[in-house]
This record gives sequence, structure tokens and C-alpha cells, in this order.
Amino acid sequence: MSIEVIGSLAAGILASSFALIAFGADSLVEIMSAIVVLRHLRLDSAGSRLLGERTALFTSFLLMAIVPLLGVGSTYSFFVLRIQPEASLIGIAIASGAILIMPYLWVKKKRIGQDTGCLPLTIDAIESATCFLMSAALLTGLALEYIFRIGWFDYLATIVILAFVAFEAKESFAEARAPPQN
Repeated sequence: MSIEVIGSLAAGILASSFALIAFGADSLVEIMSAIVVLRHLRLDSAGSRLLGERTALFTSFLLMAIVPLLGVGSTYSFFVLRIQPEASLIGIAIASGAILIMPYLWVKKKRIGQDTGCLPLTIDAIESATCFLMSAALLTGLALEYIFRIGWFDYLATIVILAFVAFEAKESFAEARAPPQN
């Protein structure tokens, strides 16, 4: 996962690709979320609902925080700076790798979260599922950009990625606030 973050952010900066930067930022949030969830699992062996909700809300907030940041940045870069992203083979490789790995992580995290009743882990599984979908959007945008040499495909991919992140944040907030199931 750290390779995904570093690779996406570095490739995004080098290629002026907000789609790669957005993907890398979401991956960074996933790592931070995983750290928070791991901390929760270590400190809350009793399975406190309140602590689980706080952990889940924190991870949801992390997701929501990157949407306006990247949305404003990409809009400014497109309309004001008129930056034209370059094709990135490294980005294509990173997106391809994520497409292969994320479904496995999603299924495993979801199963363990449901089996243990750990809300933060279940929400973390949602992030892995969304990462898979974002990877597909990123790969499509980067591949089209590479094939046709049209930079706005990158901005289109960024919009799709940010929509996934916003939806993911909304879903995780809703799940964190849902009443406990018996």
C-alpha cells in the first residue's frame, strides 16, 4: 500500500496528473485508516460500540477531507493554470496492480469485520472496494490519455475518483452512525 501511495503521488506530480494525485491521496487515507483500525483492535478488545463509532467517524472524516482539497486543486489547475497532464506508464502499472489486489483485501476485511462485529474494519473494507473502482477509473483515464494523448481524460478520471471518494465517505458516515444491530 505504501508503494501505491508513494508511486501514485510521485508519478502524479511528475506527470501533472491530478487523477494520480487523487488516487495517491485516497491511498494515504486508507493507510491512515488501517493504522487507526489496527490501534482500535489492539486497544478495544472488549468491542466498545462507542470507541468503534469514534474510530469509524474519524476514518470517514479523513475521506471527506480530501474531496474539497483535490476538487479545488484540480479545478484550479484545469481552468486557471491550464495544466495539461502527461501520460504515465508508472501510473498505469500502479492502477493495474491495485485492480488485482483490492478485491482480495475487500473480501477479507469485510468477512473479518462481520465475523468479529468490528465496525471500523467493515468500513475499512468499504474503502478497499472503492479503491478497486477508483483503480478502474484511473486505469481507464490514464490508458485513454496514453493512447490518444488528450490531457483532459486525466481530469475526467479525477472527477470520477472524487465522486467515488465522496460516496465512500457518505457511506462510511452512514454506517458509523447506524444504530447497533442485534
